[in-house]
This record gives sequence, structure tokens and C-alpha cells, in this order.
Amino acid sequence: MKKSGSYLKSPDLLPVAHQNRKIGTLGFSLMWVSMAVVLAAFAIGGSGVQSLSLGWVVVATVIGSIAIGLFVTIIADIGIEHGLSFPVYMRAPFGTIGTHIPSVMRGLAASCWFGINTYFGATAMNGILNALAGFNNWLICFFLFALLQLINTALGIKAVERFTDLAAPVIIIISAWMYTTLSDQALSQGREVWGWIESPVTGGAAVTAFIVVIMSNMGFWATLAADIPSISRFIKAPTHERSWVKRNKGALVGSVVALPLTQTFMVIIGGVSYIAVKNYDPVVALQEAASGFALGVLLLMVVFAQWSTNISANLIPAATIFSNVGGPKVPFGVGVFIAGIVGTIVQPWSLFGIIVPALLIVGGILSAIVGILFADYYLLRKRRVNVTELYEENGQYRYFYGFNIAGLLAWTIGGTSAYFLSTYSFVVGFVVGAICYYVLAKYWWFKRYKQAEIETPSDEKYLGITVGHDWVISIDEKVIQPVASSQTISTD
Repeated sequence: MKKSGSYLKSPDLLPVAHQNRKIGTLGFSLMWVSMAVVLAAFAIGGSGVQSLSLGWVVVATVIGSIAIGLFVTIIADIGIEHGLSFPVYMRAPFGTIGTHIPSVMRGLAASCWFGINTYFGATAMNGILNALAGFNNWLICFFLFALLQLINTALGIKAVERFTDLAAPVIIIISAWMYTTLSDQALSQGREVWGWIESPVTGGAAVTAFIVVIMSNMGFWATLAADIPSISRFIKAPTHERSWVKRNKGALVGSVVALPLTQTFMVIIGGVSYIAVKNYDPVVALQEAASGFALGVLLLMVVFAQWSTNISANLIPAATIFSNVGGPKVPFGVGVFIAGIVGTIVQPWSLFGIIVPALLIVGGILSAIVGILFADYYLLRKRRVNVTELYEENGQYRYFYGFNIAGLLAWTIGGTSAYFLSTYSFVVGFVVGAICYYVLAKYWWFKRYKQAEIETPSDEKYLGITVGHDWVISIDEKVIQPVASSQTISTD
């Protein structure tokens, strides 16, 4: 007979113990480099230089990517402190069943990103095979490339880190080569990449164009800002560390240093690509700007970029979400292949042309979730979480038939506000979502459904790594209370 709450306890969704966290500061930074080398970022640069100089596009990108990096790090503390994944913690602000609604949306968005990145990686792979052997069928390349990524991801998180350790330095070197090639191509046509603008704008129009670049960069990573706990729960961190900065050093260095540097470079290449050949699709641009061995190497960079990004930023989060929805019958590996199927049937080859407006809208809707997570975790619970109850069907997070109405209302209001004010999408979604949730939960919902960690706050009972606790959940027996960890893990 099925035990109460067992569907909430898929092995892949249980808290990660400190000794099982394998990603160090350098490893996470390299993972960010690999995640941020993604073709869709080229569209931000290519669209930006149509109205602004490349220099102003870079400034806006730096602002946007540092800002989103801070949001990512703030939410990452959920995974670092408690070892919890995104869909599991979402049971707190949305309910044990309500979590599936925003979580599935994030999973579908990640699956679509997987499809888009796989398509461009496949066109690059097709270009390489065409040059080497006269082979020309991008659709076969698409299915082959997708299968390789799915198998790689299903191997587990350590396989991802090993891949990024190899891919990141190669990508950096070849990206520099790509920038030089495209810059020379632009200069040969009389276009100086740092001064050329297709249709210059001034005044209010220039301010709007500048803000759109900032928000596009933030919207680009809004999905990961929401579900970063699914990755950060594997990041090493010191136990008994009260300093937020020291405890989150690994996430902070990766998200606020590695991400902005890589994202900015990718946006620059997109801008230079548009200036050089009036097309920010790098596969098309490279085929016009390079040939022979150089073209093959550069196209290989495209393949590496999409592979490494898809594994960390899309497949792992989507698979974790689908596993949460399906319970024990849908283990992580099955979730990986569900994401692959969804990313294929949406015909991603048709989505790239509308990527910038889509980033503003989707980023705003997802930013409302980030705001709700911030309000729930920091403002209301003060980082204390009754973790064992997250895995109980009839526990404190069941709320009203499994739904936290305060969270769903706040998400609806925040997402709608962001949609109608899409120029400022991420900021609007975050602020409105956070405020609405805080007010609704504190003064209404949590008056009806008491939360133990709020009613009787206790660091020893409800904090994790800060007080040296590992959260241990039994699948077949009664939940085991958190036990003290005897090992302090270095962040080196």
C-alpha cells in the first residue's frame, strides 16, 4: 500500500547532504562560463546595435548581467543552506500540489531553450560535416546532437562538471578568435564595430533602448534565477558559517563575476556579427566571414557552447521539475528525456526570430516567482525552513487541498504587471510579486495556515548548513529529523 506522502519523496528530490556536494567555486564558475556561451545572447547584441553603439550595449549588458547575477546568488542560498531543489522548496510558497503550476512552466521554458540551443548546435554540426564529408542534413544532426546531450545529462551532476571543465577554456579561446574574424570582416566594409550604429536614436528613445538591453539580459537568465537551487544544492560550502557572503562564496563568484564577463563577451560577438554581415545568427555569419579550418573550429565552438549550456541551464532544471511532478515513477533520467521530447516538438527552429520580445515577457513572468521566493525565504521565514514537512502529503505545506492561494495570487498579479510593463519586465515582476506575496501571506494566508518556523523560530531546528545540519528524509519509513554534520566542507 502506498505510504502517505511517498509521491513527494522521489530519491532525486531529497536534500543533498554536505558530503555529496562536489562543485567547488572554480567548478561553478566554469559551469557559468559554459552556460553563458549561448547563441541566443547574440540576438541581444545584434538587436542592440541597431539603435545604440556597441559601447552602450556593453554597458547595459554589464548592468543587467551583474544585477541578475545578484538575484541568482540570493536565491541560490536555498540550495546551499538546505540542500533543496527548486520544485521542492516551491512547495512552501505554492503548496505541495500548487508547486507544479509555476514549476511546469519553468520546465517547459527550459525545454524550449534546450530545443533552440540544440537547433543552432545542430546547424553548426551540419556545417562541419558538410565541409569535411559533403554531408548536408541538419535535421539528422539535430536528433543526433539532442541524443548526445540527453545521455550526457542523465549520467549525473558530476559528469556535467567534468564536461564544463573541458569545454570552458576551449570556448574562451575560440570565442576570441571569432571576435577577431568578425571585426576584420566589418572593418573591411568600412564599419568600425565600436562606432557604427544602424539607426541611431536619441532622447527618450535611447533611454528605452538602453533599458530594453538591460531587461533582456536579466530576462535571459530569469529562469535560472528562479530554479538555481536545483544546481546550488551541489555547491560546496562551509558549515557553521554565519556570514552570508562567505557561505555563498561559490555561488557569488560564479554568478557575479563569471556570468557577467561571459555574457558581455557573447553580446559583443552578436553585435559585431550584425555589424559585419547584418545577421546575428553566428552560424550564418561565420559561414560568410570564414572558411576552411578556421570555419570548422569556430563552428565547433558553437557546438560546445550549446552542449554545455543545455546540460546545466536547461536539462538539469527541467528534469528535476518533471521528476517532482511525476514522483518516484519519474526518476531524473526519465525527466531528462521528457525535456528533450518537449524541446523537439515545439519546433525550436521557428522561435529564434522572436527571442528578444519573448525574453522580456517570459523574464517578467518568471521574475515574479523570484520575488515570491525572496519574500517567502528571507522576509517571512528568515531562511528557516521546516524541511521535513516539505515531504509530507498532509504536512504544514498542504495548505488548502495542496495549494497556497497567496502564492498563486501574487504570481498572477506580478506576472500580469510585468507583461503590461514589459520594458521594465524583470524589476516590475520581482517587486510586485514580492510585495503582493508578503502582504497576502503575512496578514492573511499564514494567519489561517500556521508555519512552525515562523510561529516558533529556531535556528537549531530550522536552519541547515549554518548550524551544521544535514536534512535526512526516509523514503520508506517515518521522516528522520535533521542530524548534525561532523564534516566542514571547504569551498576551495
